[in-house]
Amino acid sequence: MEKTCIGYAMCGSFCTFSKAIFEMSKLVSMGYDVLPIMSDNAYHTNTRFGRAEDFVTEIENITKKSVVHTITTAEPIGPKEMCDVLVVAPCTGNTLSKISLGITDTPVTMAVKSQLRIGRPVLLALASNDALGASAQNIGKLLNTKNIYFVPLSQDDPIKKPNSLVSHFELVPDCVELALKGKQVQPVFC
Repeated sequence: MEKTCIGYAMCGSFCTFSKAIFEMSKLVSMGYDVLPIMSDNAYHTNTRFGRAEDFVTEIENITKKSVVHTITTAEPIGPKEMCDVLVVAPCTGNTLSKISLGITDTPVTMAVKSQLRIGRPVLLALASNDALGASAQNIGKLLNTKNIYFVPLSQDDPIKKPNSLVSHFELVPDCVELALKGKQVQPVFC
């Protein structure tokens, strides 16, 4: 019996990388085959949260696979049926907007388009400072889009960042299991 393959795509919400990578390692320890994917910014940008090279090395050590980090290497994900489910964790407001509008100009957005093209589930773990602002319309649109699922979200700092929402990354494994069955974890907002 083949292992379930999870595409695990990361975008540039650098402050959530440690949570996202922890959940990635949890999925590997649960027996899933994990294919790592990173946006250009996630793959190349050094920040106060860490060096890009260190994150890439850590991810490749966890998954035992090279990170997919170009549009051309992400495109075959759908046609070759490489992933049973695609997780985008963290999913930035920028990437959310592009997914909502069908823009495919990064490895992550190409992976999403490729996965949706064959009718397989995509699970979004949003981390966005403008989720209840400019990105709210994109959340609404994608909540009503076939094969798109969300990891439950809540405000991370309602006083200082009233428009910010962050997914509960610790729920990624449970959400993966349900997305594979075509179900959305409820409640979406908690």
